[in-house]
Parts: sequence; structure tokens; C-alpha cells
Amino acid sequence: MQDAVTTLIKNYDVTGRYLDRDAMDELESYFASGQARIQAATIINGNAASIVKEAGRQLFDEQPELIRPSGNAYTTRRYSACLRDMDYYLRYATYAIVAGDTYVLDERVLQGLRETYNSLGVPIAPTVRGIEIMKEMVKQMVEEAGVTDTSFLDQPFDHMNRELSEKDI
Repeated sequence: MQDAVTTLIKNYDVTGRYLDRDAMDELESYFASGQARIQAATIINGNAASIVKEAGRQLFDEQPELIRPSGNAYTTRRYSACLRDMDYYLRYATYAIVAGDTYVLDERVLQGLRETYNSLGVPIAPTVRGIEIMKEMVKQMVEEAGVTDTSFLDQPFDHMNRELSEKDI
């Protein structure tokens, strides 16, 4: 798994350059947000089950057709699979938050996911909405814990949503 530091160094190494002012600013920003990243991960870890449960409830309230007969989350098995996947996205988003890098999402979550969902008939739009709901919940919890700049939380959730919804197959 890569983090912001190893990714930055790798990029400079590949081009044979020394770390410049931009690189130093990026490293400084990453390390300055380190405590907030750990605090966010702690909050997510302590509330993961309730985040997933509430995000699922909100998603199914917004899109009740998903839990109606012939809906993609209609049976108990499918409903459980949906919540399991939401938990999976939340867990990997947490890794990416701490790492300050989305590489883990590409490597462990996103490679082939859209194609798999399409082949199984899993709708992408509700998946994207579920991830968005979890992002909103996490940001609110982290803000309530006293973290003023929560912009670093957007990166992993937005990355997953962008990759799921905008790729042409």
C-alpha cells in the first residue's frame, strides 16, 4: 500500500528530480493533517456499524424501489450484501484517509468492480449515492469532534464515486 509520502517520492524519483518547493509544501500539508486523519479514522472505526446502518436506511428511504420486490436489495441476502459492500467501501476509505492517497482504493476496491457490478446487474447509481451519504455522515461526525478542516475526507469517497460512475466500459 502506498501513502502520500511514498507516492510523492516515487513520482520525483521516476523523473529524476530533487524534491522542490511544491513537494515540500505537499509533504508539510500531509503531515500537518496527520492528527486530524488519525482522529477521523478513530471516529470511523468506533462508529462504522452505525454509519453503514444509517447510510443504508437513508439510501433505502430515498430509493425505496431497491427494497421492493424485484429491487436489487429486495431479499435479505441482497440487503445484507449491500450493507456489506458499504462497510467495505467505508473501511477502505478509512485506509485511504490515513494514507492520504487513493492507491489502496484502486488496487483493492476499484479494479474490476464496475464491470463486476454491471455483470451482476447491481445498479451503480445507488452505490454512488450510498458512498456519498457515508461521506456526509463522516464529515459531520469529524466536524462535531472539533476538526475544522475536513476537506481531506473528500478525496477517498469522491475518488470511489468518480471511478464507479464515469468510466466507460
